[in-house]
Amino acid sequence: MSLQTVENYITVIITTNIVKGAIFRCLRELVLKEFGEDVWKKALEKSGLNKDLNVPATGKIEDEVILSIVQNLSEILNVSLQDLADAFGDYWVNTYSQRVYKVFYDEAEDAKSYILKLDRIHWVMTRNIPDARPPRFDYEWKDDKTLIMKYKSHRNLIDFAVGLLKGVRRYYNEDFDVSKLDDKTIEIKFKE
Repeated sequence: MSLQTVENYITVIITTNIVKGAIFRCLRELVLKEFGEDVWKKALEKSGLNKDLNVPATGKIEDEVILSIVQNLSEILNVSLQDLADAFGDYWVNTYSQRVYKVFYDEAEDAKSYILKLDRIHWVMTRNIPDARPPRFDYEWKDDKTLIMKYKSHRNLIDFAVGLLKGVRRYYNEDFDVSKLDDKTIEIKFKE
């Protein structure tokens, strides 16, 4: 599988060629909790890294390193990259980000209002980071229950955005469908 294919599954969270250590730490937490330390260390070693590598949440790590770890986790666990992206998205929204970004979730009354604020949240969180290029979103209502999100990023990592939106669905305990229409478009069908 090519590096480009792997990149298509890691989305929203990577803003430059170097990512914040929070991504590494969240992925590490998820793997340790769900699959154990042996799996994590094996993925690091397969990626040519020290099995005891630790990156502070505020530290930086090259995105190629994260991509390599994710690719190796997919192989070790025998799961698809999309399943891994969905698991990461759910863990990021419902566990990891709650420690630091909970205020953004609390400000929204429901999933729809949170989703409609995502572009603004990305802008607020990265406006003071030099060279940050977070994904951006445009919104269009197809009808009163169908939201079309245009995903704009130089990396085109939309599949992970889908996983994060599924995590938002669970966080707000709501029922809506999330699907990728193409490499730049996500459709969300709200039930109510």
